[in-house]
Amino acid sequence: MLKPRRTVLGSLALAVSLFTLGTAEAKEWNKIRFGTEGAYAPFNYVTPDGQLAGFDVDIAYALCEELKVECELIQQDWDGMIPALLANKYDAIIASMSITEERKKSINFTDKYYDTPTRLVVHKDSGIDGSPESLNGKRIAVQRETTQDRYATEHLEPAGVEIVRYATGEEATLDLVSGRVDARLEDAVVLSESLLKRPEGADFQFVGEPINDEEYFGLGAGIGVRKGDEDLVELLNKAITGIRASGKYQEIQSKYFDFDVYGD
Repeated sequence: MLKPRRTVLGSLALAVSLFTLGTAEAKEWNKIRFGTEGAYAPFNYVTPDGQLAGFDVDIAYALCEELKVECELIQQDWDGMIPALLANKYDAIIASMSITEERKKSINFTDKYYDTPTRLVVHKDSGIDGSPESLNGKRIAVQRETTQDRYATEHLEPAGVEIVRYATGEEATLDLVSGRVDARLEDAVVLSESLLKRPEGADFQFVGEPINDEEYFGLGAGIGVRKGDEDLVELLNKAITGIRASGKYQEIQSKYFDFDVYGD
């Protein structure tokens, strides 16, 4: 079991080098800095003692151990996740970020490291069944600048739904529980773990079918990397394959879920 911590140093800190295309100058990766949000449990969150933890965080450390490089996790608000990467605040984003064509215009992605659907959750007495008719005139909470935000804006808002946007998913869920909004659109695992499996979620339920529209939700969650760092993408892809082959991925997964989050 991985113990969340700020820095992990491989037993033999390996300077991983690849020649970039069209140049003889090698770039060394003996440390990888990952940005994550810390407000998206169980994938990433902050423990009571202030440490970053969660599935994303453990996967990051496992990838560094696989590559035998130093690993650093840096907390970043979701709205600034890609701008901070482009500003070189860190080298890669591991924050449950969906691989979408829109995001690929500004950054590159590794292969997916998990894939789960989006769903709608409501109070059991809301009368909402997920149909457009039942949602008309209702207030739906989403986290700002997410794939769920875009989907709701383009699919639900034109049908008479009011979209209420929040800086964090935690704030959106709190307003659902308090009755300030009628529904919450989010990753199904996040909703299950952060609400439905908790006492405060006893009166809430999923409605409608799981949403897997690739136009909005892409091909799963990947690690975001700056354009020009294709060598890092290749290294991380090899590491993802490596931890799945070794069983480390399954070990981490079992800490948080009782099913396969990798998907097909």
